[in-house]
Amino acid sequence: MEWGKILAFVAGIMMLFFLWPAYKHHQQNGKQAEKGDWNAAIFAIGGVVLFVLLLIMSVR
Repeated sequence: MEWGKILAFVAGIMMLFFLWPAYKHHQQNGKQAEKGDWNAAIFAIGGVVLFVLLLIMSVR
């Protein structure tokens, strides 16, 4: 392995180690999903999928 890959791996592990308390705090005290949130998310994802399909069709 090259030194760059090793350093990137070590940096990733350190980042996970230092961000773990913030993740735990957010999981316990974060905003919960309410009624209608999933419908809005599905609508947005569907719009993106349709836009990508439109782009694909326009290239052919």
